[in-house]
Amino acid sequence: MSTIRNIALVTTAPLVLAAAGVTHPHGLSRSTAPHWTHLHVALLPVFPLLAVGLLVPLWHHPRPDLTGFATVTAWTGAFLYAAFYTGLDAVAGIAAGTAVEHAPRTANLGPIKHPLYDIGESLGQVGAYALIGAVAATAVALFPKHGARVVPGTLVLLAAGWSFIDSHIFWPRGVWTMLGFALGFALLAVGTSRNGQPGTRGA
Repeated sequence: MSTIRNIALVTTAPLVLAAAGVTHPHGLSRSTAPHWTHLHVALLPVFPLLAVGLLVPLWHHPRPDLTGFATVTAWTGAFLYAAFYTGLDAVAGIAAGTAVEHAPRTANLGPIKHPLYDIGESLGQVGAYALIGAVAATAVALFPKHGARVVPGTLVLLAAGWSFIDSHIFWPRGVWTMLGFALGFALLAVGTSRNGQPGTRGA
């Protein structure tokens, strides 16, 4: 039951983001601005929860060794992802959508939204790279205890993380990226489950 619970915990956020990505407007215009803004407001608490997929298998007290160092590194990367990707959501999502929605009818929207896109994309890329680093550190932390069982999930997560750098949750690639995260986190949860794990039991 703990494995099923963990799979549910780690896949909920990416599945919600995948579903949201299906309805995400492909462009920001006056007609799409209200939906664009409201969607990003709703997703503001969801994007950081993507990191739960790494925190669940790392939920233990780090020891003063390489595994412990990798665990703290993964936690740090997860925190940086949550902080910086929330910045993308707030700036390029909520702020840009609000600015376009309330812009004068005669205004050129490019100078209004593109500076917000630019800073938002920069924040989002920092967050995405931090998440990739957190995935790699998680694999280093988990491998001594769980061995090759963590490899399939790690490979899927690295591929999804690389796609995440510029796909956001836009259909179709962004949605598939979120589904990739869900699959990778599920594989990692199964690979680190108590049933059948190799090696000795540890903290």
